[in-house]
Amino acid sequence: MDAQERRQVIAQKLECADRPVSAAALARECSVSRQIIVGDVALLRAGGMDIDATPRGYVLPRPSAGLTRTLACRHGADQMEAELNAIVDQGCTVVDVMVEHPIYGQLTGSLQLSNRYEVSQFVSRCLRQSAPPLSQLTEGIHLHTIACPDEEAFLRVRNALKNLGILLEE
Repeated sequence: MDAQERRQVIAQKLECADRPVSAAALARECSVSRQIIVGDVALLRAGGMDIDATPRGYVLPRPSAGLTRTLACRHGADQMEAELNAIVDQGCTVVDVMVEHPIYGQLTGSLQLSNRYEVSQFVSRCLRQSAPPLSQLTEGIHLHTIACPDEEAFLRVRNALKNLGILLEE
């Protein structure tokens, strides 16, 4: 399989996937290194394909049913799991995390976390790799984009985060 065919295979796999696809899995399937896949994804992006990299692999953004909202939060690294669980426990998805960096401006990390298992895997991976959360760059202040099935779920998230002392309010 040549490079163009491989990129077509990657694009097709991502279009058909109902969950993130890791670079390692794509590499195994295409019999190349993970780094070759990373380069192929970069070329697909440069060619106009909208591909998000999440902690669990690559995904194509899909329009979400319901509504999308942004919340401002502040907490230490020790409260990250509680914060994320408070959101997914209300039936919502943590789409991303954003911080405002003094040099680079807005930095966004795609998360796509929808349940406690995914939250647990994300937190474990952060600990295993000694990777501090983006919010550590901004003294704990950050934004989350969340996808909710309805306004009631969003209000439940706000209350849960407020009860944890995490919701940043005026």
